Parts: sequence; C-alpha cells; structure tokens
Amino acid sequence: MTTLCIIPTYNEKENLERVVRRIRSLELPIQILIVDDNSPDGTGKYADQLAERDSFLTVIHRQKKEGIGAAYLAGLAYAIEHTDAEYIFEMDADLSHDPGYIPLFLEKISDCDVVLGSRFYRGRVSIVNWPLSRLILSYGARVYVKLFSRLRLDDPTSGFRCFRRRVVERLLANKICSREYAFHIEVSYVCSKMGFAITEVPIVFYERDSGQSKMCTLKTVLEAVLIVWKLKFKTYA
Repeated sequence: MTTLCIIPTYNEKENLERVVRRIRSLELPIQILIVDDNSPDGTGKYADQLAERDSFLTVIHRQKKEGIGAAYLAGLAYAIEHTDAEYIFEMDADLSHDPGYIPLFLEKISDCDVVLGSRFYRGRVSIVNWPLSRLILSYGARVYVKLFSRLRLDDPTSGFRCFRRRVVERLLANKICSREYAFHIEVSYVCSKMGFAITEVPIVFYERDSGQSKMCTLKTVLEAVLIVWKLKFKTYA
C-alpha cells in the first residue's frame, strides 16, 4: 500500500538532501511531503529543486513559522485530500529519526493502527549526544505526561510515528489544537481515547549534527504543561 512521509522543515537546508537520500536508499516506493515554513535559509527553494528530480517528492510552502504541530496538521490534511496513502509517517528532517526504521514500522502496523518510535522503551533511554539538561527536560516531560494523562505509553512525546489513513482522518475530525511540540502529546492522547491500537517500537534517537534545535523555548514548555489538563475536558468525534 502507498506510504507517505511528512517532513516539516524550518532552516533545514543542510539536512534535507541527506534525509531524502536515506529514505530513497530503502528502495521502497515512498512518497515524501516536505512542509516548509518559509525558511530564511532557502530550504523551501532547495526542496523545490529536489522535487524537480524526484516525482515522488512534493513541497508545501507555508507563509510563516507557526510551530511544528501546525506544519504536521497541514501535511496530514494534504495527505488525506491529495493522496491515496494508507500509511502516513511523521518524522524530523534532521536525521534524529533514522529512516532505517521505516521498514520495521511498516511491518508492525499490519497488526495495529499507530506505530510509535520510543526513545524510552520499557524504561531504557536510547538518546545519543543530548546535553544532560535536554535529556532531563525530555524525561521529565515523559513522566509528567504519563502521570497526569494516564497514557500507557513509554514515550508519549515521541515525534516519530506511522498512522493508518483512518487514524489521520479521525485526528483531523477532532480538531487538534496544539501548534508546537505539545502536538505529539495531544495526538498520543486522542489516539488512545478513540481506542486505536498503538504499538511502540524501540528506536535510537540521534542529536542533529547540522543546524540548530528548535524545541526548548518557554512557549513550547508551557503549551506541553497545559495541554495535559486541556485534554481532560475535550470530547472526541
């Protein structure tokens, strides 16, 4: 069945060709959707150049940076409206999510609705080259989310996922509201509440070796803290 990888970008020109090349090295007929938030470094224009040479690569140009969650929502909507993809991936552009796991995700999703790449599978931390401060923040977010949301997932904040098409359709119908990294938490919560079968697989998460991390800002932290409580009062379609 058709597979689509959604890759949001903002100033990822140094990494873009590498991640596309790694996906292509799998020798699978995977569609790639780049969602660029008007990157000042010219990532969007470079993505267009790659798309001219790759008929399975499409680029969405957004007018401004509105957060990774907003970019993913735009990509998910495009996937449903303009493709026939049955399996839809979310993954980072900086190779922190190794495309080499894609075949494993596709194998596992034959028996479930969502496959989630876990950095904390069964309590084991699998993150390479993160500073201690960021590791503590991420681990603390995981503990906080699990404690107050009651999600039975090892890594509910992971951004490396594969969905069946029907899951994406339901997510879009439920009007996901998070625009930053809390998007990952909200999606985990909503998928669980709607009764979809979620399988976690262990992955090794690699710190980017090019470009700058965009995660740790006060805005993203506050949204992640608050979203857990907002979700408790939400109803689901």
